[in-house]
Parts: sequence; structure tokens; C-alpha cells
Amino acid sequence: MPPRLTELSRGAGCGCKLPAAELMPMLATLRAPADARLLVGAATGDDAAVFELAPGIVVVQTIDFFTPIVDDPFDFGRIAAANALSDVYAMGGTPMTALNVVAFPLERLGAEPLRELLRGGLTVTTMAGCTIVGGHSIDDPEPKYGLAVTGIVDPGRMLTNAGARPGDALVLTKPVGAGAIATAHKRGAATADQLARAVEVMAALNERAGCQALAAGAHAATDVTGFGLLGHARALARESHLTVRIRARDVPALNGALELLEDGAGVSGGLRRNRTYADSFTDFGAGVSPVQELLMCDPMTSGGLLVALPPERAAELDGIAVGEVVRGRPGGIEVVP
Repeated sequence: MPPRLTELSRGAGCGCKLPAAELMPMLATLRAPADARLLVGAATGDDAAVFELAPGIVVVQTIDFFTPIVDDPFDFGRIAAANALSDVYAMGGTPMTALNVVAFPLERLGAEPLRELLRGGLTVTTMAGCTIVGGHSIDDPEPKYGLAVTGIVDPGRMLTNAGARPGDALVLTKPVGAGAIATAHKRGAATADQLARAVEVMAALNERAGCQALAAGAHAATDVTGFGLLGHARALARESHLTVRIRARDVPALNGALELLEDGAGVSGGLRRNRTYADSFTDFGAGVSPVQELLMCDPMTSGGLLVALPPERAAELDGIAVGEVVRGRPGGIEVVP
């Protein structure tokens, strides 16, 4: 009997990212030549790059791929595609074309799981109105899948992680904890219902959230993925030169995630790395429980958007207000009960 997809991977979903604490300092030493056409590049750690091809013609580009977070190839494809497209939505853009990025042990697993994986990606990109125009594949004992996506964006309405303003509300458009549930399920500790709900959350497009953010006059946005809620909030705070305050009690969790974190079944290596990284920029207030701290560091795969916008317009997004942007230590995070 062929092995399960998750048996072949060391990490799971966006939890397989290289640690932010090690990656960011290295990237800071690599500076590409200046180009006035590059409107958003790697220096700000944003979700995607934005490049002006010609006056009025602006594209947004991203690539994202990872190891299996679930065993069903179709669901793996759906989640990976939604995750890659999310980077474009987080910039206020519209995805137009995509290229498949595939690493797969074809001889060991056979053609049918690969076909289902690609069908999952195609299903989600079709829903998004994005056309898959090709791709690249390699033989690899550890499966990996994702997309390189090109979209368009109006530079006058573009969202970045650098535009938050003091007093902005922070709205999160998906619950967190999918990493904990996937980890626990791999260990036989999460229920089928918990996993099914996590899969549907991860496979859901952020298209509606991106449109709502633009319509509500959002000032900044990012999506929440492998560095956890705190890691991605940190990027928004850093690039906006402000402090983000998060209310732990308001952070929405997938059903079962808190319990699985509390008993340790949902704690992954990626989560531990994120938690250690968070200590370098986060002040946890008295009354914030250890399990809440873990939840906010959980490496989310294909998470929601974290949107900074005027507080009077926060209710216009389908999400939960989890905090606010305040004056303070640039790049700092304050977590209150």
C-alpha cells in the first residue's frame, strides 16, 4: 500500500517554511540593484512583488509552495492553490495566470494522486478566474506543490503591509489553528470533523476578503500563514513604524485547536520556532495564557487576511476585530488578555 502524503514530508504546509529568525537577517544582506519600476520588493517582506511594466500597467507576482498538510491529494492541491493566490489578494490585486510548481515521487505514488493534486489546484484557480498556463515538475521523494502567480493591481488602491495608521482596527478574516489540527491529526489525535473543517477554511479563497478590504478603505493588509498571527502582524507593525496590539480573547480559533495545543498533540516544530521568534518583539500581558500564546504562533496554512482599516468601517469585513494599531515601539507587538 502506498504511503500517505504526510508520511513523506518532514514539515506540514506553511509550517515547513525556513525559520523567520534565521531567514530575515540573511535576506537583509542581499540587495538587488535599485529599479524605479519596482513598487514593492523583497525589502519590506510583503506578500508579493509589485512591478510597473509601463505607465498604467502594473503586475503583482508571487510564488508559494509547500509539503503536504493533508493526505488527500485533491485537498492538498486546493489548499496550496488558495494559499498562493492569497498573496495577490493581500495586495489588493486580482490573479490572472499561474504556473504549477510540482515536486513528486511519481514512481512510488503513481500517477493518480498527482492527477488529483493538480485537479485540486485547477479547481481553485478556476473559481478565482485565474488561468493555469503551464508549470514545472521534478522527481522528489518528498511531495511539494504550489503556484507561481501573476496578477494585476491598481497602484492607487494597492494594499501593502506598510500603510497602517494609529487608531486603525485590525480585522482577521479566518480563524487560526489549522497547523495545530493538521499536526494532531498526523499523530492520530484530531477528529475527522476537526480536520474537515480546517481543510475547508484553508481551501477557501481570500478573494472576498480582499475586495471587502478595498471597499472599506483599508490602509494595510497581509495574510496570515507560516509565521503565525504574531509573525505576520510583526511585519505589518515594522513596515508601518507602529505597534500592533492584539486582544488574545478575540483571536478566533478553529474548533479543537486550543485543546490540542494545550495537551501538546498540536504543537509542531514550526510552532515552537515561531514562539521563540515572537519573544524578540512581543510583550505578553498578564492574564494571557500559555495556550493563547501558542495559538497566535501557530503556523497557519492558507490563513485569512489581517487588515488594518478605520475602526468605524471594521464591520464591513467578514471577520473578527482582534486588535488595533497604536503609537509605540516600531515593529512591536503587545498582546493583552
